[in-house]
Amino acid sequence: MGRAMGLAGLLLGLFLVPAVLVSTTLRHGAPRSEPEPESAPAPEPAEWEPASGAVPEDSLWPLPQWLRTSRRQLQLAPGRFQLVHGAGSSAGPACGLLQDAFRRYYEYMFGQSRRRKRGRRPLGARAEPELSQLQVVIESQDPGCQSYPHLASSEAYHLTVTEPVAILKADEVWGALRGLETFSQLVHEDDYGSFLVNESEIDDFPRFAHRGILLDTSRHYLPLKSILTNLDAMAFNKFNVLHWHIVDDQSFPYQSIYFPELSDKGAYSYNHIYTPTDVHLVIEYARLRGIRVVPEFDTPGHTQSWGKGQKDLLTPCYNGEQPSGSFGPVNPILNTTYDFMTKFFKEISSVFPDTYIHLGGDEVNFDCWRSNPEVKEFMKQQGFGIDYAKLESYYIQKILDIVSSYNKGYVVWQEVFDNKAQLKPDTVVQVWMENNYAHELSSVTGAGFTAILAAPWYLDYISYGQDWKKYYSIEPLDFPGSEKQKKLLIGGEACLWGEFVDATNLTPRLWPRASAVGERLWSSRNVTNLQDAYKRLTNHRCRMLRRGVAAEPVFVGYCPHEARGQ
Repeated sequence: MGRAMGLAGLLLGLFLVPAVLVSTTLRHGAPRSEPEPESAPAPEPAEWEPASGAVPEDSLWPLPQWLRTSRRQLQLAPGRFQLVHGAGSSAGPACGLLQDAFRRYYEYMFGQSRRRKRGRRPLGARAEPELSQLQVVIESQDPGCQSYPHLASSEAYHLTVTEPVAILKADEVWGALRGLETFSQLVHEDDYGSFLVNESEIDDFPRFAHRGILLDTSRHYLPLKSILTNLDAMAFNKFNVLHWHIVDDQSFPYQSIYFPELSDKGAYSYNHIYTPTDVHLVIEYARLRGIRVVPEFDTPGHTQSWGKGQKDLLTPCYNGEQPSGSFGPVNPILNTTYDFMTKFFKEISSVFPDTYIHLGGDEVNFDCWRSNPEVKEFMKQQGFGIDYAKLESYYIQKILDIVSSYNKGYVVWQEVFDNKAQLKPDTVVQVWMENNYAHELSSVTGAGFTAILAAPWYLDYISYGQDWKKYYSIEPLDFPGSEKQKKLLIGGEACLWGEFVDATNLTPRLWPRASAVGERLWSSRNVTNLQDAYKRLTNHRCRMLRRGVAAEPVFVGYCPHEARGQ
């Protein structure tokens, strides 16, 4: 079928269509956007071949903003095809990031070819013209080869696939990385072992600048290999932020340079830690894929593991007039607390290069503070009465000032905003409570703050059936507010909390469910057709499997590469 369509494409040439119409205009057998010319002859039976799985536009994920495609196919010979720097590019062979990406994507396109006996090509089948190169041109004066991605980085790209050379143009290397992923998705292998690509033109850019995945390495330690595999999967789905919820009540696996006892006493064991070398490896592996690493060190709650290695950091709880032996949140009334936090966040600011640190601030239980006579006395001195939210805000304010002094921006969970802490104008508020999150987004943006949406995308909640549809059907901007407010929502995150997740089930639980969030945050607002998405997501999931990501099935079906003997 693909061969016959390719022949007809020679006569039809290119036809233009917005990406949102792909499902009705570019699929084999679907209605076309314009009638086929009467002059196009029906293909001869000898030219038909068995279908070779999905046609390329049936597996693009996330869907580009704009796409023009032809049924004319070009052949890629793995021994001759090259990924190269194009003429006039500000990046060249010295750009390690792109050189690394060229090697990676060559392997993705040709390295997983189906290892099985090929069928014989029917007599008379024509040979497609050859595509010899993909030339990558970076147009910005500073291509960004040595830098880290940031919120304002350009991920836009323009891809033209025509004989004999394909051209990928991007302002910065980050756009080139996204374009390489798209190009690799267009390349497909037929049943005879030939690699083909349809002549195409794509103009693409993300709808939202912040597209994140939250991984929790405290409830269960995640080995480095698991984290790196999921960074690969994030790149396949065009995510660009790893929100690393690295420590929590249960364990403190981050090995601090200034305070080694935090992990010595707070990690599950000496083996369940991330050394400075490990952390650097994650950051660099992410950078090479255009992914920011935003660490979260959540205080004053969620800090039981901190107390094991840092004396007097946590608040002693009382039973009546006697200490109970248990501890609550960080002790907000001691100067030593802020001395410690000043040194600790100085380290974090230098270890993690991203502009932002996530400071948490959620789910603070006030019972221990209420029980402590010294805290109660402090409340009286400060004029806080019995409003412990004011004490929390007092603490948060001091932490924000410390982090600001290191020229870092910060992200906080929504309670910090709800409890009326004095926030600097550039604070980013992450909305996570599912009940009435639209109202919360309206309040946060109405107050002039930037927001990230996570509430509808808590992937640790699992259910029977295709819950990806629920995540896919969310429209982030469906909240009351002006256009100015809508612009303050910079994106969203799919969160996978780790109470019931470790290395055994992390990847299949996350993918391809998170892929639905990825397309919602990248593609145009009107890409909402579930039937079309199902077809593309099923094919995309098979591609992730071929690339070594153990993504769970979308529904009943199979992947072509699963055939016997492969």
